[in-house]
Amino acid sequence: MRVRRLNAAPDGYRQLGVVWLEGEHLVRAALARGWRLQELLVAAKREDDVALQPLWLLAPRLRVVDDALWAGIGSLSSKAPVAALAAWPGELPLLRNQRSVVLDRVQDAGNLGSILRSAAAFGVAQVVALKGCAALWSPKVLRAGMGAHFALHLVEGADESALDALDVPLLATSSHTSASLVTAQLPDPCAWVFGHEGQGVAASIQRRCGLQLGIPQPGGEESINVAAAAAVCLYESMRRRDPQTQ
Repeated sequence: MRVRRLNAAPDGYRQLGVVWLEGEHLVRAALARGWRLQELLVAAKREDDVALQPLWLLAPRLRVVDDALWAGIGSLSSKAPVAALAAWPGELPLLRNQRSVVLDRVQDAGNLGSILRSAAAFGVAQVVALKGCAALWSPKVLRAGMGAHFALHLVEGADESALDALDVPLLATSSHTSASLVTAQLPDPCAWVFGHEGQGVAASIQRRCGLQLGIPQPGGEESINVAAAAAVCLYESMRRRDPQTQ
């Protein structure tokens, strides 16, 4: 069964060509962004739920799943009543001259999803995941992204050399610089680079970055979580923009 394969292998969507949208929120978020569902699945005990029934008309196929079987699919501890299968967008080309986020070996699904949410919220158009990142369309990352996937142009498995084609300045954070995010001039558009949870951004990619900026931390911590750092940087970039280009 495709659903089991999608939940068993984080990158199963690459072989099957579909993504697993678990829960009403993700399903509605996809529909709101114009996505077409291939199949909608509902737990048998919720088939007659009046609040959910409008969704039944929005997919070419509705599958009612026996409750005992439903309990064994998906990965939410509190089972959602609906889920869907939708076509994976596939390997997308990198776009030039776009506000972007570049991810270097970010491994945690929660961090990835949180970064995607911040990117979508603060006006980023494109996220480029270099080789070594966790699978962007895995069920766990999709859940953590809370619908942000559908608002972004997502490029996966890119080589470092592909960054040359972005045609925008690259920025990174660093704890070894005197330049501060608060006072530095931030170019727009630009590409913010965020790296591995423990190792940070690779040295070879740091060298590509025209700006390396520190995030002030008067509380004395050595560093903050990569998803938190991304939220701070992307918000600051948005705050500085000309309101007419937001």
